[in-house]
Amino acid sequence: MNKIIQRKDLAPSLIQFVVDAPLIARRAQPGQFIILKVREEGERIPLTIADFDREQGTITLVFQVVGKSTSLMAQLQEGESIPDLLGPLGEPTEHPQGKYAVCIGGGVGVAPVYPEAKGLHDSGYHVTSIIGARTEDLLFFEEEMQNASDEFYLATDDGSKGTKGFVTTVLEQLIAEGKPIDFVIAVGPIPMMKAVADLTRKHQIKTIVSLNSLMVDGTGMCGGCRVTVGGEVKFTCVDGPAFDAHLLDFDEQVRRLSMYKDKEQEVKE
Repeated sequence: MNKIIQRKDLAPSLIQFVVDAPLIARRAQPGQFIILKVREEGERIPLTIADFDREQGTITLVFQVVGKSTSLMAQLQEGESIPDLLGPLGEPTEHPQGKYAVCIGGGVGVAPVYPEAKGLHDSGYHVTSIIGARTEDLLFFEEEMQNASDEFYLATDDGSKGTKGFVTTVLEQLIAEGKPIDFVIAVGPIPMMKAVADLTRKHQIKTIVSLNSLMVDGTGMCGGCRVTVGGEVKFTCVDGPAFDAHLLDFDEQVRRLSMYKDKEQEVKE
């Protein structure tokens, strides 16, 4: 159990694990996540389940090396095991009514948006996918996202592949062209998700975002992942991670995600 069946380097500092976790794979739904520890005395890290195979009993995890724990995680190789793995946690994503969905992934957010696109496509939705990164070298899951979509678009900040600009550049073009869009699901950095929400709000298009909040226990006990949605306090781990983008307090999320930057750097050093 929890053995790494496959390891793949997707992009600089971006790694994919396929992990033997039959109990989690059996129950996992798009939008849910796991919490793991790389070592017994280490911190607990939440990661969205990027894919799952019920027959093989495996789940796919994608992570970016940014701090101490992910650096330790990056040292794990095929055949080794993750000592502590808990899930699936969180609520599966609830989709608004309609048949035309746009799935948007920015940066590492492509990994958690992939099961959303795949699940919608398999359920008969018309799926338009947009993925973006700073440069072509940082793009991943292109083939997977294309296979899970009826229409597929790429955007890079520097124009090295696809549309030059942001994922919102492509979304704005689709809206201007009158493409039917019943709802949008966006996953990525907070500024990107906020930009998508600001755009879709003007056009009254329902929008869901999935958060990657700081967590400790993942069961709603610590309150570390609290968010404000429509003026009410929610917890990403038990009420989310997906929320109505037009009701979410993005500014609060920016403040909360920056709370431990100094401590993180101290531990890394």
